Amino acid sequence: VQLQASGGGLVPPGGSLRLSCAASASGIIFAVNVMGWYRQAPGKQRELVATVSTGGTKNYADSVKDRFTISRDNAKNTVYLQMNNLKPEDTAVYYCNAYIRPTTRDIFADYWGQGTLVTVSS
Repeated sequence: VQLQASGGGLVPPGGSLRLSCAASASGIIFAVNVMGWYRQAPGKQRELVATVSTGGTKNYADSVKDRFTISRDNAKNTVYLQMNNLKPEDTAVYYCNAYIRPTTRDIFADYWGQGTLVTVSS
């Protein structure tokens, strides 16, 4: 299973970015449970940004509520993060995460994307 993230970049304060992350495998993925985004700023620990369940229940870090929106397309095994009103403190490497059961022979496990850098600066 691979998670491929995209959409990072350089944006001025107040700007917007949309991150995408698609889960894929050599065959059809049996089940994808919670999907989410985490971030790690320089010198800091990785922290939760937002998660979304298969049924659409969403959870956000307090620091991004009302600015970021997480969504997913279950048919495409893809999770999105729309980031608005970005602030310099949002600068970090953003990692997607998904709790996946690849085949009926497997159990659920955490999978991580490679990370995409978001830089908020004028």
